[in-house]
Amino acid sequence: MAFRTFLSSLGINAPEVTTILESDEVRPGGTVRARVALKGGGAGVRVERIAVQLVTRVEAAEPTEKSWDNPGVVASQALPAFELAAEEVEEHRIAIDVPWEMPITHALGRRMRGTRAAVRTILEIGNAVDRGDFDEIAVHALPAQDLFFGAYESLGFRFDEAEVKTGRVNGGRNQTSKFWQELEFFFPADYGRGPAARLETVFIARPDSLDLITGPHGPYPFDYTGLTLDACTSWLDEHCRSLWQN
Repeated sequence: MAFRTFLSSLGINAPEVTTILESDEVRPGGTVRARVALKGGGAGVRVERIAVQLVTRVEAAEPTEKSWDNPGVVASQALPAFELAAEEVEEHRIAIDVPWEMPITHALGRRMRGTRAAVRTILEIGNAVDRGDFDEIAVHALPAQDLFFGAYESLGFRFDEAEVKTGRVNGGRNQTSKFWQELEFFFPADYGRGPAARLETVFIARPDSLDLITGPHGPYPFDYTGLTLDACTSWLDEHCRSLWQN
């Protein structure tokens, strides 16, 4: 078990903490399960808070395209305060429900450009707070989301990148999260939009259905029951031709 020293400013009294994920792959609506192991330092301390957070990369919060320093907290679980004796070893189990609207990092089993998600452990002792490292995870698309990704591919759309944004998306009347994810696809030549034209797509997922938003249009609701690749492809083709084909 590889412990990492937290709050090194405490010197020999600094505790060591490690977070062990049961799995580093999840889907929206699933659960992240982790074990948090602590080892006391040279003297006893009062641990005011341990929080395990599910975080995502938020485009506007980062200074560069690749930086990963100011994530948005999508969900969190915390332990109540407790005393940790010198050299004492403790272990706690934590489960975090992954929101249905959690931004995804993978579709059709492939990593998407612009996406990152992680579990981060925060330790607070007195007035000192250590935000810890990121344990990155893969958030795979729901089956219905994968069907729409497959439909885009079938029609010749090419995925460009994803961005997570804050606030309420246009058409997101069923949105419950403060985050939403924009997925950008290049139009194929068939739609006469030009080689640089892109279509922004947003999913607002729920346990039994999702809303699809395409650019300024939507939401369009789809029940998961009976949804097929052929149905998604046919709907998407007709939808795009009715709105954008020259």
